[in-house]
Amino acid sequence: MIADKVLIDTSIWIEYFRDRLPQITEQVDEILSRDGAYIPNVVIAELIQGAHSEKEIAVIESFVDAFHIIDQTESTWAKAGRLSFDLKKQGKTVHLVDCYIAIIAHEHQCRVFTTDSHFKDIEKVIGLSLIYTIE
Repeated sequence: MIADKVLIDTSIWIEYFRDRLPQITEQVDEILSRDGAYIPNVVIAELIQGAHSEKEIAVIESFVDAFHIIDQTESTWAKAGRLSFDLKKQGKTVHLVDCYIAIIAHEHQCRVFTTDSHFKDIEKVIGLSLIYTIE
């Protein structure tokens, strides 16, 4: 059962747009159909950054209306830095943007739908709720 609010990570959107993994496409479509998709601006930026053409950027920008944009609080980046520090002390290196995504999901009580395994390390540190799919 997927929770009501789901932050869909960049890794899932990439697979969704490639349309290679039917289980991901079905889950994203289900989340979108019940208005449960939550996206921070940094995920939109990552998708635009990875686009291969102006047409792809236009598709991404037009698709933004299909979900809720969530934004940071005054302390989101500081919390993300602290999470990265705590993980590094455990010998785990996780990109700061992924720590930020995890923190913003936690702040907005969203589960994170991802294919990135390092979110499992984050889950153990902050009690993040995941919907995890292996690529």
